[in-house]
Amino acid sequence: MSARIGVVIMTALLALYIVLVGGRAVALIGTGDPVAVTMGVSLIVLPLIGIWGIVRELMFGSAAARLGRRLESEGGLPDEEVAVRTSGRVIRDDADAAFPRYRDDATAHPDDWRAWYRLGLAYDAAGDRKRARSAVRNAIKLERA
Repeated sequence: MSARIGVVIMTALLALYIVLVGGRAVALIGTGDPVAVTMGVSLIVLPLIGIWGIVRELMFGSAAARLGRRLESEGGLPDEEVAVRTSGRVIRDDADAAFPRYRDDATAHPDDWRAWYRLGLAYDAAGDRKRARSAVRNAIKLERA
């Protein structure tokens, strides 16, 4: 839920930026001065990059959530109990102990999106967000194929 709130806030801020700066960008481009034109173009291009990033993250989040719901309905989510701190964060040693099972499963079944999704969950529990996202992206790609 907090990720959705973050996405809404970032999208609203980007929209506000576009509204507030868009007119200034057009005015800068209209001056004809090379430096001002460059600045105006930058003020237009940078938000477009931001929009692309937000759309990409929304698509990833939607696809990952869809796969998670599907795996849950099939009863295929990891079943290990991993201890958590009072803050709700996973105790890393417990997550690391459960990790080899999912790594070995993904290695043994490289074309199974379910194995890769579970590996992504294991990476996430172990605190390795970069590899978690990579594994889930692979799961999404495999499920679509």
